[in-house]
Amino acid sequence: MSIFVYTENISGAYKKAALEAVSYAKTVADMSGTDVVAVSINPTDAADVLYKYGASKVVTLKSDALKSFNPKAYAEALATVVDGVVVFPHSTDASSVAPMLAVIKNASLLTNVVSAPVAVSPFEAKRKSFSGKAFMDAKAHGENVIVTVSQNSFGVKENPVAGSEEVKEVSVSAEGLTVVNQEKSSGKLDLKEAEVVVSAGRGMKGPENWGMIEELANVLGAATACSKPVSDIGWRSHSEHVGQTGKAIAPNLYIAVGISGAIQHLAGVNSSKTIVVINNDAEAPFFKSADYGVVGDAFQIIPALTEKIKALKGN
Repeated sequence: MSIFVYTENISGAYKKAALEAVSYAKTVADMSGTDVVAVSINPTDAADVLYKYGASKVVTLKSDALKSFNPKAYAEALATVVDGVVVFPHSTDASSVAPMLAVIKNASLLTNVVSAPVAVSPFEAKRKSFSGKAFMDAKAHGENVIVTVSQNSFGVKENPVAGSEEVKEVSVSAEGLTVVNQEKSSGKLDLKEAEVVVSAGRGMKGPENWGMIEELANVLGAATACSKPVSDIGWRSHSEHVGQTGKAIAPNLYIAVGISGAIQHLAGVNSSKTIVVINNDAEAPFFKSADYGVVGDAFQIIPALTEKIKALKGN
């Protein structure tokens, strides 16, 4: 039986998380001696984008009921095609579809998986638990298994194969949910997919000082983020809030400026490969979790760091 993978797209374009999910599915397929079937809903990107990462077949689902995101309708549509092991990215949207599909298919559900499976029959893999504060080895019993892959944990890996595409019209119900309006950010990196993130907290003293954070992020090609108190008082958008009650991220580099490092914040960022903390309080708890720490005044350090990076890059 093929390994299926849900390839999420935004406005028709495949996300990095979708390519990572295909890469993961290809590894599972190789372990199982089978192939990968990618399933997408109303994409505009060409199918050969997915062949490059190991999908030998792409099934494109079309339906008027799927034009706006509806987790129940998406799950019903996917259920008409997928079976056995199904891989999802652990994105906000996909993570709301996966449990509904698990109910429909009577499947085991392993969320936030961070590495290739130890075994595929039964399916066994390491996953995050306790809001990312620990890891556990989870085993799924039964033929139907749904896996969500933590973003930036496995990586996007090219594995080109020859592929084919099938377009399938499906009939699903969109009852129970009405989309009134959609607001989409533009010109910004997707925080959950960013390789580098520059984040700041109340140590910045006010929203008027965020220019230096944005400038540093710009020279690093990074996304910007913030702590919960900052978004709560309106200094930054809630879409930038990372932590236990915000977005969980796993960039290669996370730079925290003026953030004390409460356990709720750490829960959202402790999967980062490298953490750099800049704070004028040498006793800030964040230093205990940092790979590198700088004790000092951010208002002097950040501009100097930005200029040094610009000089190294020749800007």
